[in-house]
Amino acid sequence: MAARLDDLDRKILAELQADASQSLDEIARKVGSSKTPVWNRIRKLREAGVITRQTVILDPEALGLEACFFVLIRTSEHEAEWQQRFLTTLRARPEVLEAHRLAGDIDYILKVRVANARAYDAFYQALISEVRIYNVTALLSMEEIKSTTILPV
Repeated sequence: MAARLDDLDRKILAELQADASQSLDEIARKVGSSKTPVWNRIRKLREAGVITRQTVILDPEALGLEACFFVLIRTSEHEAEWQQRFLTTLRARPEVLEAHRLAGDIDYILKVRVANARAYDAFYQALISEVRIYNVTALLSMEEIKSTTILPV
């Protein structure tokens, strides 16, 4: 069930998503409130599970991770044991930024960030050595047009 948010909650969340390193004083000033009510709202949003964690966003290219692949996976295996091994394998691979189970012809899609095609091939070889996969299609992103972690609130 979705959390019930009022306008002040939404303004606070928008500010935190834009820059969570802002001080409480800065956020309070921007949302038209004072520090204590803002702090109380943030605490309640954490307790309600709306705010799950705070982190930093790194530039992958500045770290030499210039290649982004979207990996489409089809499997003929649907047993719980295979699925658990597959999920464990994905969670252990830092190159996998996102993994989604899909409806339709493709079973899973992965977002994989690596240095180059050679690094992707090493990832691919490691993946297929750990779990049996029926078909893998890798799509190289030529240009990232939009990428955000900001949810519409």
